[in-house]
Parts: sequence; C-alpha cells; structure tokens
Amino acid sequence: MTIPIWVMAVAAGVLISAIMAVKTGKEERRMEEEIIEREGDAYMKRLEEEKARRTGSMEV
Repeated sequence: MTIPIWVMAVAAGVLISAIMAVKTGKEERRMEEEIIEREGDAYMKRLEEEKARRTGSMEV
C-alpha cells in the first residue's frame, strides 16, 4: 500500500505547525516572565522607597 504524496505533505505541514506553535509558546512565556520580573522589581523598589520615607519621617 502506497501513501499518496499529498498525505505526506499534509502530515509534514501539521508537524511543522506543531513545532512552530511550541517554539512560539516558549518565546511568549519567556517574554511574559521578563515583563513580570521588571514589574516586580519596580514594585519592590517603590515599597523600599515608601518604607525609607516612612522610617525617615518617624525618626525626625
């Protein structure tokens, strides 16, 4: 039994599409993690500044 060439082409297309979907998903997750990390750093910096401001005003 021989497999028609169009069936092989469709199977290859599905395989390539799956690989690209996985690759894109990983890249998007990495980008989201970077954004979350930057936002977290900015938030922690604001918290430290607020804490320093409060401690500074209490000592005076």
